[in-house]
Amino acid sequence: MQQITAIIADDEKELRRHLIKLLDQLWPELIISGESENGPQTLELVHTLSPDIVFLDINMPGLTGIEVARQIFCQCAIVFITAYDQYAIEAFENEALDYLLKPVRKERLLTSIERCKRHISTPAPPRPDIAPLLQQLEKTLLKKNTTPFLQWIRAQHGDSIRLIPIDDVLLFKSSDKYTLVITCKNESLIRKTIKELEQELDPEKFWKIHRGTIVNVSSISKISKSITGKYVIKLLEHDEPQLVSRSYSYLFKQM
Repeated sequence: MQQITAIIADDEKELRRHLIKLLDQLWPELIISGESENGPQTLELVHTLSPDIVFLDINMPGLTGIEVARQIFCQCAIVFITAYDQYAIEAFENEALDYLLKPVRKERLLTSIERCKRHISTPAPPRPDIAPLLQQLEKTLLKKNTTPFLQWIRAQHGDSIRLIPIDDVLLFKSSDKYTLVITCKNESLIRKTIKELEQELDPEKFWKIHRGTIVNVSSISKISKSITGKYVIKLLEHDEPQLVSRSYSYLFKQM
């Protein structure tokens, strides 16, 4: 049986560990032959190890995943990894390339694994010209990196508009068709969804801990575990504990 090898390229160690753990469960025959945390290191590993697959983070120091992909797409299958939905454009939905959104989920990874297996088992699989796709991704990445993060929340209060400084927000919580904005002083409802906020907030300062909850990292006062093994966080000046879903538990394992 042909041994299939892969490289995991991501600058976040915990995310590499998370993906490797899932791959070990879902594709135990796959051999992880190397890990890298930046673009130049990834290129060196590809040239040295000649992997069949590279799980490639789009945002990496040194060289971006896009710049790396330009140099290696003829040598191996590429599965892009990204934290942002807008990278998951229609062009990814072909058999030559795939993408995984962070945090990587089992169901989505299974689909990607099947695509990789079909691609590798095809005799002399075609190598399409992905230059147009990479150009489009690069434009999107540039726009993302130059777009300022949200600084104020506009909340309707009766006939007036309240401007809430983003640093004052303890957490955002989905509530029916609205999102609840919670500060230490009051609560407000806005029409912006959690998904929209996730794209507009600084990911270094605001973490999604549940599909319906985003917390201000600086407002976390305590992290503990429930009897079921899930993380529970306590926020400053907010009595209600917040449960972290297992999909986002990797965020707290290094703490």
